[in-house]
Amino acid sequence: MIFISEPDDVSFNECVRADNVEHPAHYTGGSIECIDAMAETQGVEAVKNFCICNAFKYLWRHGKKNGVEDVKKAAWYLNKFIELEEKKDE
Repeated sequence: MIFISEPDDVSFNECVRADNVEHPAHYTGGSIECIDAMAETQGVEAVKNFCICNAFKYLWRHGKKNGVEDVKKAAWYLNKFIELEEKKDE
């Protein structure tokens, strides 16, 4: 957990944090996340394939780079794949 404010700051707002797994700031442009823009411009099937490849990448490197954070990122991409796959059945 990375805190944005200093811990002594009273306006700390009960655990404001940068989230490198769920919604990284560097993958958001305004209110649109990169992966959503990809689905709109590249198609859902391409994004599903991207999710599987990214999950593989994060699992492959987890022992050499970011450890459990990379495993969480892999899980995020697998969950996104499942979300997209289940939407097609709706």
